Amino acid sequence: MKQRYVPILIAVGLCATATMSSQQAMAAGHPLECKMQFKTTSWSAIYKQMKGTGLVSCTNGTSMHVRISAESVGLTAGRSRINHGIGKFTDVASIYDVLGLYAPSEANAGVVQSGSGGGLTQGTVSLWRSGFGRGIDLGGSGGEVTISRLTQHIG
Repeated sequence: MKQRYVPILIAVGLCATATMSSQQAMAAGHPLECKMQFKTTSWSAIYKQMKGTGLVSCTNGTSMHVRISAESVGLTAGRSRINHGIGKFTDVASIYDVLGLYAPSEANAGVVQSGSGGGLTQGTVSLWRSGFGRGIDLGGSGGEVTISRLTQHIG
């Protein structure tokens, strides 16, 4: 009687193994969806400096507070603050993939209401972001943007 259940147990074990393997393969084939909410301040007069903080959250439940910084040179002038920026990362396998140096392409325009948007790339990972705030900001600049882990959350 016990021997009758052995083939059934083997079949159940094989099905469970196949299901887990297909779930792992599916997870490996589909990158995480990660989004970032951020706020930044910047000033520029040919030289542009931008600093800010953000929160990256991914569909697997992980999240990380980050620091955003950039220094660049370009035809730009002004001072602005982005309070409610949003961004979406592509081709992310782990939340740690969002950290690093990004090469930007951006344009800024605004008087009183200021807006910023554009894409950033780091290897295969890209960040598309936009935000609106207040200030005077005209022109465009290019340079590297750094996203690093914020070791201490700043309110």
